[in-house]
Amino acid sequence: MTEPLHPPGETPPAEGSTAEAHVERPDGGVWEHPYVWLSLIVIGCALIAAFFVVRMIDL
Repeated sequence: MTEPLHPPGETPPAEGSTAEAHVERPDGGVWEHPYVWLSLIVIGCALIAAFFVVRMIDL
């Protein structure tokens, strides 16, 4: 017996598949974890500020 033909653009049902199609979330790339970048910037600013504070105390 032959399988029935499906119209173009229509996907035949998969055998044994119970999952429905879902839209995947787009990849955020570098911006996926903004707190990591924010913490690196804050730590860098604190190190630079500490450098100048130590220079002022050293005078």
